[in-house]
Amino acid sequence: MSTSERDERGRFSAKHTDDEVLDAVQKHEPAGTSEIAEELGIERPSADYRLRQLKNEDRVDSKMIGNSLAWRLTSGVES
Repeated sequence: MSTSERDERGRFSAKHTDDEVLDAVQKHEPAGTSEIAEELGIERPSADYRLRQLKNEDRVDSKMIGNSLAWRLTSGVES
């Protein structure tokens, strides 16, 4: 059973702020999803979910390199 807390809608609360995720991207840029997950101490699917949310907000961008996505901050975004 998970000890993670859920919000009022029953969704799991994020362990890390957007700024922490952006800092990890900036540190490893171009950053692989696994690198971000390891940096934050979370599972790869959780990192992927957070990165895709940030992409939808135009805060990060991704590019396929081989079989992997590489993430970077979008222009003008600083963590």
